[in-house]
Amino acid sequence: MKKKSIIVAVTGASGAIYAKLCIETLHKNEYPLEIIFSETGKQVFEYELGIKTAEFLKNVNATVYGEKDFFAPPSSGSHPSQGMIIIPCSTGTLGHIANCTVSNLIHRAADVTLKEKRPLVLVVRETPLNSIHLENMLKLSRAGATILPACPSFYNKPQTMKDLVATVVERALRHLTGKSFNLSKNWK
Repeated sequence: MKKKSIIVAVTGASGAIYAKLCIETLHKNEYPLEIIFSETGKQVFEYELGIKTAEFLKNVNATVYGEKDFFAPPSSGSHPSQGMIIIPCSTGTLGHIANCTVSNLIHRAADVTLKEKRPLVLVVRETPLNSIHLENMLKLSRAGATILPACPSFYNKPQTMKDLVATVVERALRHLTGKSFNLSKNWK
């Protein structure tokens, strides 16, 4: 049976390394991908990782949409997908989704994912959090989203930054797909 696509959105919060590992892992495991970068997400990705998004995406089998492409398939509930992950998720994006104020394709695709009762995982990368952030997280949690702050775990005694990143991405992908990827052991 053919796998449904996974929508991966990358916003302008710090933490592009999470997005990179997420996309690489899903690609390696042959998930069909639909990727949306916000304009700021592209800038942060390139700044933090030192690679151009276009160059990175050449090595990934994915359909890529611009953030202003409201005619892209993920903007419609009739477009089947397995779910959506926003990694990293800025608190601005979180607020737009929580309050149904759609100003780009990421917001719309997340809204569609929720209304169709598909998994939506938000890897929020912000600290400290104010009460507005927390209220928006609660709203989205009640609506069915998984709020997964980018907080690495230390149970596996991580030795490198890559080990720390793997703990967050592993957990996020497990919530999205229901499958374990063993990233802490496999990522080099």
